[in-house]
Amino acid sequence: MTGLVQPVAGGIRLRLKVTPKARRTAIGGVQAEAGGTLVLKVSVNAPPEDGKANAAVIALLAKEFSVAKAAISVVSGATDRRKLVEIRGPSDALAASIADWLHRHAE
Repeated sequence: MTGLVQPVAGGIRLRLKVTPKARRTAIGGVQAEAGGTLVLKVSVNAPPEDGKANAAVIALLAKEFSVAKAAISVVSGATDRRKLVEIRGPSDALAASIADWLHRHAE
């Protein structure tokens, strides 16, 4: 998961590639971008206006990784499809939770 999950003080950062206005809201797995950077594919049915897609992304991540919505914030890419989100909490536990989720939902 090089580049996908980055430990930071107080939590982790997670790279996303978001598709707004999708048919369904779901996490689609890991994708390698040009240059080898790994991102987590996320689809939300919310439109990319007035922060609705970002709110849907936060709600989805909170539900899937069992953290509070207040613990998640968009650090960069608020108006872009490529986002960097920060999830606050114990970085080892969060990284393990994400790795476990990815293992259980491997394509």
